Amino acid sequence: MDSCYAIEVKHVSKSFKVYLDKGRTLKEKMLFSGRRKYEERKVLKDISFEVKKGQGLGLIGHNGCGKSTMLKMLTKIMYPDSGTIEMRGRVSSLIELGAGFHPDMSGKQNIYTNASIFGLTKKEIDARLEDIIAFSELEDFIDNPVRTYSSGMYMRLAFSVAINVDAEVLLIDEILAVGDASFQAKCFNKLKEIKASGTTVVIVSHSLSQIEEICETSIWIHQGKVRECGNPKDVHEKYMLYVMDKRIEVAEKELVRQNEKREEEHKLVESVKDSVEKTLIKDIEITDVKMLDTLGNERNIFKTNDRCAVNISFKVNTERNNMLFAAGILRIDGILYHSMKMRVDGEKGYCLKEDGEVLLTIDDLTMLPGLYSMDVAIENEDASIVDYITNAYKFEVVSIIHDEGITRLKHSWKVR
Repeated sequence: MDSCYAIEVKHVSKSFKVYLDKGRTLKEKMLFSGRRKYEERKVLKDISFEVKKGQGLGLIGHNGCGKSTMLKMLTKIMYPDSGTIEMRGRVSSLIELGAGFHPDMSGKQNIYTNASIFGLTKKEIDARLEDIIAFSELEDFIDNPVRTYSSGMYMRLAFSVAINVDAEVLLIDEILAVGDASFQAKCFNKLKEIKASGTTVVIVSHSLSQIEEICETSIWIHQGKVRECGNPKDVHEKYMLYVMDKRIEVAEKELVRQNEKREEEHKLVESVKDSVEKTLIKDIEITDVKMLDTLGNERNIFKTNDRCAVNISFKVNTERNNMLFAAGILRIDGILYHSMKMRVDGEKGYCLKEDGEVLLTIDDLTMLPGLYSMDVAIENEDASIVDYITNAYKFEVVSIIHDEGITRLKHSWKVR
């Protein structure tokens, strides 16, 4: 192993047997031995990478891609089917926090038990005990049995032990959401401090911003293989583009299903309307609302800054003059993001004699990621309502940029 590397992974593969019909009891296994059919699923396929001492590596990818399996092989919880893994130095893992804790033992007793699992001697634990207790902020409860702890207290104590063992290699699997927001920030700052002191860190996380803040390299694992490896921001941008494309693909399939359901409901509504007296039917009514992409295809998921259009279909039961249209976009919490009204935009009213459509074009969808809904309306010139539909269309906005707020303003920076 090269002395400049803390971790070397070469051509590692791992598969698991997934039983389709496995007997649970001894009786079932003896009577139905032929039922033990299984399929072999290859989780990791020829994975290779190295991590230099004192550097950070982030492992990203969708659920089930093999990230946690890779981390468990680094900790030697499991072993590869082929290939080699070499580690240099004491390893601490924040994977199964609290593994080895006994519920009837006190917090202090569990510190000794858990720290010994990481390879510390009693003398080393004695020297770190006060620091571990202080970091956990559980001084008033440290002599109580851990079965009396809340889940947050339990995790805080386990994290405090794992983070204070002076490991040369630290392996972390999705556990930085420990305790309240203040304690989470404290944990992350401690992690950065440990890395700055020369500890090698490997993180499995869906929080890309955390990886970017602490790691020099990211590896995107896709279908058991390394799809991208390099600078975290570059890798994450490609990963987020892939995730957005997959979400759009799934959303399009769901949209087809919703449209089929909507057509059935529309037929039912029409049959009910036929039995209603004509005096109860509105003069003009909105019959359908769709959001379209630049190719004219219906979509319910868009990217920030996309160009899109809103197509509003209407039915004329009685001819009306001076008709105007309006649409409003609301956030999922009910806050109005923006309203678009022909009346406000200076449009003149239209004479509607027959069924038709109106197209509202939005040149730049500046909204930030989130769920939104659209209300649509037909108005008279005096703003009185002819027809109004709330939640006429629901859609989602996605983005690869991690900004905050409700809109993205075009801006630039200049230091003088």
